[in-house]
Amino acid sequence: MLAIKRQALASATRVLSRPHIFAGLAAASARAYHSKLYKSSDEAIEGIKSGDTLLIGGFGLCGIPENLLKAVARRKDIQQVTAVSNNAGTSDYGLGTLLQSRQIKRMVSSYVGENKEFARQYLGGELEVELIPQGTLAERVRCGGAGIPGFYTLTGVGTGVEKGGIPIKYSKDGKDVLIASTPRETKVFNNRKYLLEEGITGDFALVKAWKGDELGNLVFKYAANNFNAPMATAGKITIAEVEEIVPVGELKPDEIHIQGIHVHRILKGESYEKRIEKLTLRRSEADEQVLSDSMKQRIHIIKRAAREFKNGMYVNLGIGMPVLASNYIEPGITVHLQSENGILGMGPFPTAEEVDADLVNAGKESVTVLPGGTCFSSDVSFGMIRGNRLDMTILGGMQVSQNGDLSNWVVPGKIIKGMGGAMDLVAAPKSRVVVTMTHNAKNGEPKILKENTLPLTGVKCVDRIITDKCVFDVVPGKGLLLRELSYGQTVDKIRAATACDFEVASDVAETY
Repeated sequence: MLAIKRQALASATRVLSRPHIFAGLAAASARAYHSKLYKSSDEAIEGIKSGDTLLIGGFGLCGIPENLLKAVARRKDIQQVTAVSNNAGTSDYGLGTLLQSRQIKRMVSSYVGENKEFARQYLGGELEVELIPQGTLAERVRCGGAGIPGFYTLTGVGTGVEKGGIPIKYSKDGKDVLIASTPRETKVFNNRKYLLEEGITGDFALVKAWKGDELGNLVFKYAANNFNAPMATAGKITIAEVEEIVPVGELKPDEIHIQGIHVHRILKGESYEKRIEKLTLRRSEADEQVLSDSMKQRIHIIKRAAREFKNGMYVNLGIGMPVLASNYIEPGITVHLQSENGILGMGPFPTAEEVDADLVNAGKESVTVLPGGTCFSSDVSFGMIRGNRLDMTILGGMQVSQNGDLSNWVVPGKIIKGMGGAMDLVAAPKSRVVVTMTHNAKNGEPKILKENTLPLTGVKCVDRIITDKCVFDVVPGKGLLLRELSYGQTVDKIRAATACDFEVASDVAETY
């Protein structure tokens, strides 16, 4: 043992007598690196040309690469672009500016939403639009970035996604379909039919992060991760704009969301507006007394829907009416609300002081995150959904059939919202699906039918229907069972307002 100690001491003495060894170690720790930093967005987009496919990060206006999109809009020589993005921002901002300048030939998206210019160009035959379920879109991009050519999914089985025929391009008068989607290849696994979806890559990916360094490592803030993460991995050339450039080494290795190997160019964005598409603030009980009759009706429905929550549940709330349920969770009940754009542990709408442009829900409304909540990318979010991690989904509807078929994404030739994440949500076989909607359309026509007349979102997927008039359960193989009545309703009134037969529970009563 003494000999070993003497040998170690001699070795240490030899090292200490050679200071150049320490200099070499210091040089290695402060190694030189190739900077990917660009001075401006105009410089960073060099090489983008007409006909390219651009992958655009962001969700609505949250986390969009504002400066890079403005730079592309300034380049009028860039035309006939295919833009892959969940949606197209608003008519006057974000990706919508490239629609205004007519630089986009085709949009590959899941949601048109309230972008009137997007809808006008599509329905008027000026723009090709390939509509894809949101989770499928996120996974197709993730697969493209991971070198995976395709994958199988339950999403869209039995709908126009499987069968084809969804309009991609209309004639100028909007009457004829010039280009339509093609049928998907299918395969059966464990007695269930799945659709084959192909991976997506792009010539360039334009993404936005909160922080980044000169190596291209990126960190996102809150729900601004969304589609930015998968898009960043799937571009042949990925360009990232960030709010702050930090020194290499300042970002901890375990906090980096996108590694620099995926990013080819990075810049600090020149300026940021960070608009909020739907600034929504928390209402007091006094505020509810002055709401419109239609909003009071929606709140009446959603307060009943909030009774579906059970302690410890993981629940997704669809856009529109269902999102309101987060404000009516009963005291003493813990419900973990998931929003498909990348939030788990979503809280109620914020106060004016709590508003953050990087925190929005799937309806692009400002929200909060509760203690213990987390944020993540869209592909991770839909992995939770497809993987049956949710106990329940509450979403809106245009029509529901007596067998539980749901339609809620399009009125052909008139209203084109897009399927968003609804098809993915209702395809998860172990997640309970609750539909909230008015019992009748504005013109009085029933929305609960023997068979749906609108394109389907899902087949035999609805478990419960909650309307302003009553609550129905969908009993597999039997049809509808009337469970509850709203105050003032009778079974006869419900029969008159419903366009299909149903059974009546023996204990049916007025409950809400």
